[in-house]
This record gives sequence, structure tokens and C-alpha cells, in this order.
Amino acid sequence: MTTPPPPISEPDPSALVCPGDRVGPCTGCQRKTHRYGSGGSPLCQWCMTPVMQQWGTAVRFVSTRV
Repeated sequence: MTTPPPPISEPDPSALVCPGDRVGPCTGCQRKTHRYGSGGSPLCQWCMTPVMQQWGTAVRFVSTRV
């Protein structure tokens, strides 16, 4: 059983460990997340989880950003 995501006012943990200029809104829920630069993703971890589950086992998430 998964725990429900925290309120939108709480940032994604990735936003807490990246430089402030790389923080942006999640495209799914508008929560602050590590969105720009190396390792960034347009989705927070809570929005990314159901998307990744739909991919199946043959697809992996690999950042193409340099």
C-alpha cells in the first residue's frame, strides 16, 4: 500500500537537493520539483509513478538532458 502524496504546497524531495534555478512546477500537479538541467524531470515523483507503471517492463526512464 502506498502512502498518499503530501499537499501540493510541499515540494518534491528532488527540489530540496537541487539548485534553486533548476526548480520549476510539475506539469501534472504544479508542485515544485527538480525540473531543469541535468537529472531534471517535468513530473514530480508522485505524478511520474503512475506514468512509469503504464510503460511496462521494456521501457526505462533515461534523462536525455546533458
